[in-house]
Amino acid sequence: MLTDLAGPDAGIQAAEIHPSSIVAEGARIGRGVRIGPWCMIGPDVRIGDGTQLIANVIVDGQTQIGPGVTCYPFTTIGMAPQDLKYRGEATRCVIGARTVIRENVTIHRGTATGSGVTQVGDDCLIMANSHVAHDCTIGNGVIIVNNVVMGGHVTISDHARIMGSAALHQFVRIGRAALVGGVCGVEADVIPYGSVLGNRARLVGLHWIWLKRNGVQPDEIHRLRRAFRALYPRAMEDETSAFSQRLDAVRAEYGNEPRVAEILAFIEAPSHRGLVRVAGGGTASIETDGV
Repeated sequence: MLTDLAGPDAGIQAAEIHPSSIVAEGARIGRGVRIGPWCMIGPDVRIGDGTQLIANVIVDGQTQIGPGVTCYPFTTIGMAPQDLKYRGEATRCVIGARTVIRENVTIHRGTATGSGVTQVGDDCLIMANSHVAHDCTIGNGVIIVNNVVMGGHVTISDHARIMGSAALHQFVRIGRAALVGGVCGVEADVIPYGSVLGNRARLVGLHWIWLKRNGVQPDEIHRLRRAFRALYPRAMEDETSAFSQRLDAVRAEYGNEPRVAEILAFIEAPSHRGLVRVAGGGTASIETDGV
């Protein structure tokens, strides 16, 4: 994730560092890095080539920031987690290439009782005042809009969209390219390409806009729609079959469709939180032992 990092002396010489900023001895700073006024960089930090810390940015702990990242004022990255069990263990924080982190964002490092690392992927946009908690994993190309908060251990897969002021419960999984509406409280998992809305998130359909904008052909979209309606009947009008039976039927008819197969694999994977319920009062939960 870091490219051609120079050693401490050569890296600092190759970087542009404002005299008011403090870069601790031992920090590794890539070439072409720009560190603006009043920043603080800890001794175990690694910053990739061409990254820019505009001003008043704090980076601490065993934190690795990839190349081409932009951090706006008053962001903090790699600070200790807000977990009462944390005792100063050497956990990590990793930020991918070309990610943009806007004002007042906080991204905490992992915990020894979790995965030990908080990770944000490449080409993400995390907007102002959002919080990425300990042991969260965010994929590539994710957009997190203003004021989003998440508990620890949340997983957000590639290209998901989390709209403003959403709140994600700890251990929730958000599937690939899913859409979480604004001011949603998300207490359970959201399937890949799923779209959820409401004060307490409810599944209302698939993320059709993302599918169309990313080159998914109309015939595949039609098959996805049919599979989704078979799995989640409208407003759960059809309660004559159990969810497990509908899973089997969809697998038999549409299981060769890669995106349908991805949704089915997500549903059947181990989960701490179960699945988001369907709008209209029905449930999309699947009964599995011990998950």
